Amino acid sequence: MSRDYAKVASPASIQKAVDALQANGFQAESVKTLEDAKQRVLSLIPEGAEVFTGTSVTLTTAGLDAELNESGKYVSVRHKFMPLYGQKDKAVEMRRIGSGSEYTVGSVHAITEDGQVLVASASGSQLPNYVYGADHVIWVVGAQKVVKDLNEAMDRLETYTFPLENERAREAYGADSIISKLLIYKKERNPERVHIVIFNEAVGF
Repeated sequence: MSRDYAKVASPASIQKAVDALQANGFQAESVKTLEDAKQRVLSLIPEGAEVFTGTSVTLTTAGLDAELNESGKYVSVRHKFMPLYGQKDKAVEMRRIGSGSEYTVGSVHAITEDGQVLVASASGSQLPNYVYGADHVIWVVGAQKVVKDLNEAMDRLETYTFPLENERAREAYGADSIISKLLIYKKERNPERVHIVIFNEAVGF
């Protein structure tokens, strides 16, 4: 590991990333705390909206996973497709339900100072919404995930994020994780589509 990827980036680095993200077509901002980020996310989603949540330690720690899926204020996409899980004759239907939502909320594994976003996935289940399917994408990101460039982003993923995620997967699922599918999101053509909230704390992988 070439640097301490658990350490929150400097204010200058965070601002550089925010400015670059905005230049690349993303709506981006920084806030002080995870609680601030939670409240900002909830302010962006109207009650009654359909929401897909990606699996994320950040969302769980913030209480966003529970709020968006269990409060009854929103239409949970997970509640729509999880009853179909494991049914082979329902696999296509399950994927369709989970691939195009009004809102999707998750996190990412790295953001570069030149405004690129890296997301890794074992199954790829969150990627359709991120790339194309969702009308609105909201990412909540701890400031320790801000790195210099894509080389550092990949180093962070492979040497820091993956070992922690693999440990989580073993505890949660009884099986190892893998770095199977990578999304490098360089630019967004629709300036209203992707909103990134970076908070100045180290939460998540």
